[in-house]
Amino acid sequence: MSEAGWHDGAMLIESVVADYFGTNCWVIAPTKNSECFIVDPGIIVPSMASRVQEIIGKFNLKPIAAILTHGHLDHTFSVVPIADGYGIPAMIHARDRALIANPMKALIPGGPAQQIMEQIGVTKFSEPREVVEFQGSESITIAGLPVEVRHAPGHTAGSAVFIVNSEILVSGDVLFEGSIGRTDLPTGSSREMRKTLKEQILTLPDELIVLPGHGGQTTIGRERKRNPYLTEAFLESQD
Repeated sequence: MSEAGWHDGAMLIESVVADYFGTNCWVIAPTKNSECFIVDPGIIVPSMASRVQEIIGKFNLKPIAAILTHGHLDHTFSVVPIADGYGIPAMIHARDRALIANPMKALIPGGPAQQIMEQIGVTKFSEPREVVEFQGSESITIAGLPVEVRHAPGHTAGSAVFIVNSEILVSGDVLFEGSIGRTDLPTGSSREMRKTLKEQILTLPDELIVLPGHGGQTTIGRERKRNPYLTEAFLESQD
């Protein structure tokens, strides 16, 4: 439920941590009084919209996109009220788009997410009015910031990471501080995850600040030195 902010002089970055699963929702802008985009609005009942609005109002921001790192419910639950509420597109890799309207396709039947949905009485899901698909190798500009999209499968088939302004990596559930995302859920793959880590993560510069889907901020350099899943022993292992 906590909120955290980071202002490095070049960008404004705020977060809202979801009540369920502790998912980080990031609000990213060049500065206050500017356009912004919202990443991974997760599970808060009835939605994360009011907490995001507090940040939008505090810094006089104008949302222009809701970006999803992947299609798991703990990252997409609040995307419809936020995207449709602001009249902005939701953006997701093409391979995970179907999970917005049918998130149970990538979850364990009867697992924690489904149990929570039953407890709060949510049984139907739908897409926002506008959805834009990434293919996974785009270089685009969002809210005046250059964004490089990298397809990073392994946690889900359509997981993606985003390099923003050559300063930060929005890593979703691909890379955490000291860990990586699980690969045992539907559409996950340990083989693809190892390939992603080698080709999409370890090729990045050490100074890149990592904003993960869960947990605290880190850097590529710190993870290169300390993360057991970025060692040669793990990356060259076989299933």
